[in-house]
Amino acid sequence: MPQNAPDLTSQRSLLNRLRYKHLHLLAVLGSSQNLHRASLTLSMSQPAATRMLREIEDMFGCHLFERLPRGMRPTALGRQLVKFAEASLNGLDRCAEDLAMRQKGGYGYLSIGTIMGAAPDLVMTTVARIKADNPQLRLRIMGDTSDQLLKLLEQRRIDLAIARRNYFSGEDPYVFEELGNERLVLVVRSGHPLARRRKIQWQELVNDWPWILQPTSSPARIALDQHLDHLSLPVPSDITECSSVYSMQQLIQLTDAIMLLSESALKDYLRMGLVKALPIRLDIPMAPFGILTRAHEAPTQEQKHFIELLRQQADRALS
Repeated sequence: MPQNAPDLTSQRSLLNRLRYKHLHLLAVLGSSQNLHRASLTLSMSQPAATRMLREIEDMFGCHLFERLPRGMRPTALGRQLVKFAEASLNGLDRCAEDLAMRQKGGYGYLSIGTIMGAAPDLVMTTVARIKADNPQLRLRIMGDTSDQLLKLLEQRRIDLAIARRNYFSGEDPYVFEELGNERLVLVVRSGHPLARRRKIQWQELVNDWPWILQPTSSPARIALDQHLDHLSLPVPSDITECSSVYSMQQLIQLTDAIMLLSESALKDYLRMGLVKALPIRLDIPMAPFGILTRAHEAPTQEQKHFIELLRQQADRALS
């Protein structure tokens, strides 16, 4: 295999040589990290997949995957190419879907990712408005954490995200427009012994009660940990971690646990009396959320329309 990487003048020619099947193999292999599983996914023999990978590596003059005793792992360049392959394939799929919708007389396609704190009021109200304006617009809504939504945005599986921003070294690959913030509340189920109390101390909550919390990487969990550290209190020892807000809302009804979530995510449960907010001050700062789009990429008409409606709804919420 050649050891010299392609020079600058040959890079465009090199990328032009990458075919759809090459991109598909890179994407599947990047996910499975196993050549046998990748060949099964692509309905081809393992020797054929091995030859194709060698062909791709010959183009770049280096190994793209480390061969391990059980599977393989992408190198630094391999990771970049896997990201390129995923984005390219998702972009092709999106283009095909959009064309198919327009040929049927539709108004295109829009895929949105949102954190749960922004979903109940801001995003869903905007979705209802844009569907009223364009009934045949095909919409896909994906709810997840900010870090996962950024991955979906990078992979081109969504067009825009309503999430919190991550800061990058060097050039930021995203454009961020702030929309608002969430207020966190501590709640318990209706009928919980703490629900009748007027005064509660943080030390009692930490030491004497179980908790239902989002994973340690979530903004709410990070804010809670920082707050407890400021109070010189330990993290609760009895914690059930759950990444699904819906599952958390179900679980709180079945236990005596304390749950921390945004007020917007709990609005309906609070209104129906299924949970009760505890009378305790939460001086927990949260990073603002907003609209995240890919930098250096012109928005479609559908994206422009949705973003404008989103801005209007955010302004109403603040007024």
